[in-house]
Amino acid sequence: MKLKILYCYRLPAILGCLTLRVLISMIFLHLNHVNADEHNHKYEKNEEVVLWMNTVGPYHNRQETYTYFSLPFCPGPKKSISHYHETLGEALLGVELEFSGLGIEFKASMPKTQYCEIELTEEKFQAFVYAVKNNYWYQLYIDDLPIWGIVGDMDKSDNSYYIWTHKKFDIGYNDDHIVDVNLTSEAKVKLELGKKITFSYEVVWIPSSVKFEDRFDKYLDPSFFQHRIHWFSIFNSFMMVIFLVGLVSMILTRTLRKDYARYSKDEERDDMERDLGSEYGWKQVHGDVFRPPSQPLLFSALVGCGCQIAVVSLAVIVFAIVGELYTERGSILSTTIFVYAATSPVNGYFGGGLFARMGGKKWIKQMVVSAFFLPFLVCGTAFVINLVAIYYHASRAIPFGTMVAVTCICLFVILPLTLVGTVLGRNMFGQTNYPCRINAVPRPIPEKKWFMEPPIIIVLGGILPFGSIFIEMYFIFTSFWAYKIYYVFGFMLLVFLILSIVTICVTIVCVYFLLNAEDYRWQWTSFLAGGSTAGYVYIYSFYYFFFKTKMFGLFQTAFYFGYMALFSLTLGVLCGTLGFVGSSFFVKKIYSNVKID
Repeated sequence: MKLKILYCYRLPAILGCLTLRVLISMIFLHLNHVNADEHNHKYEKNEEVVLWMNTVGPYHNRQETYTYFSLPFCPGPKKSISHYHETLGEALLGVELEFSGLGIEFKASMPKTQYCEIELTEEKFQAFVYAVKNNYWYQLYIDDLPIWGIVGDMDKSDNSYYIWTHKKFDIGYNDDHIVDVNLTSEAKVKLELGKKITFSYEVVWIPSSVKFEDRFDKYLDPSFFQHRIHWFSIFNSFMMVIFLVGLVSMILTRTLRKDYARYSKDEERDDMERDLGSEYGWKQVHGDVFRPPSQPLLFSALVGCGCQIAVVSLAVIVFAIVGELYTERGSILSTTIFVYAATSPVNGYFGGGLFARMGGKKWIKQMVVSAFFLPFLVCGTAFVINLVAIYYHASRAIPFGTMVAVTCICLFVILPLTLVGTVLGRNMFGQTNYPCRINAVPRPIPEKKWFMEPPIIIVLGGILPFGSIFIEMYFIFTSFWAYKIYYVFGFMLLVFLILSIVTICVTIVCVYFLLNAEDYRWQWTSFLAGGSTAGYVYIYSFYYFFFKTKMFGLFQTAFYFGYMALFSLTLGVLCGTLGFVGSSFFVKKIYSNVKID
């Protein structure tokens, strides 16, 4: 089943019952529009087939796109067209579908037909020359199947520029379905000032044996995503998990057994012997290890947000595997927004519950920070990039109506659901159940070796998790920033699980070393040690930009580094939360097994 969420949100009129009604309404709308579309992808003979013109832009800057008719192309003579429904994901991704004006009928071949003519004025001439110089490409859609073409060509020998004026569409059909579309650009015409250029098109219908459910397979690249290096990287990461889990289990089990034996002997000595003895290790900070960290409001908000990101990531990956979301325009983004809004109680439950366990009193402020932390970052980054997009008149500029829709989702869906989760979390998850009492006066932190300091542990903590996802980052970057369609979500699910396990294991080791050095500041250290993986990912994004792409210009640079910073920060919150949660269970376990006087 292919999930597709339409750009449709009904906001309840009464704020008092908003939470339940909005959630039920969103689920109802989502389920009712799962298979909804402008067409049902079935055609009768001679029925109209719509050719949509999407965007045009430089080949090396995939994200820098403009409306197709921003170049002086001319539309066909046909003016009327049925209504088109745009999804929220398409609006955010800059999809700008405009009717081509060309008449195409199902199974009705059409010979070469001229549909318009333009005269190259100075402005039009310069626009086409600029487009040819920068290798502009354009994208079209027929029955939701994407088609790509090149605007023109350049002859470097005499520095002349040419434009393709004829489009030949070879459309494959199987029964009453369109299963294949190919575009051939022909009739290369030299660009000369004042010259009249005639555009034409041709349609050829070809019977095909391709099944409708397999029609998108031609756009995938199995040789790229299923290359041996991809399989090897997954196998290598899996072996790293087995080795790391075994190593951590062996070291901590043997080391902790020795610690427990030593502490048991300490219990048998009298107070004088213990005072004169050389006590050291993690037991000595039992009265401070459960002391709330600094900035508990921010910390609990980050943990709550990280828990929600983990649930959203897992859910979207599963939906993508089951529903093949990559076949629909903007469906992955639309599904992500829907799932994020629907899982807001997860954020409130864990964030609000943790804040209550830390003794926090300003729970409403914590709830607001937790609910709007990630939306604020996303909207703030998008706003800055949107200013650049507006300056360039790019299709990536987010419409005002879309901004209003996103704001309404944040205010009337995410915030109330986070409130519900916070109330539940404070009452069900907020009770303090620490195995050790907290001392009234904090214990002084002794001096230790430089490599045991929290900043060093934090920096080193992200190396192994980054190593486990390093290869997969290349494939994900290439699919988003280049012209590959990422469809191997089974790989992504496996890498997500591997990253989670590696992050938890590494963070537990970091926390053990920190506590053994009698430093009880483990909460922020565990979070930042896990989250430091994001720093390595962002550093890698610089390498990818300068050595693996040919991107250029202010717009593409701002777009790339802005959204890569947002992606890295989100990944950091996710990994940091995984590290803290794993370390929290570890700390409670070891201190619950020690007899404390």
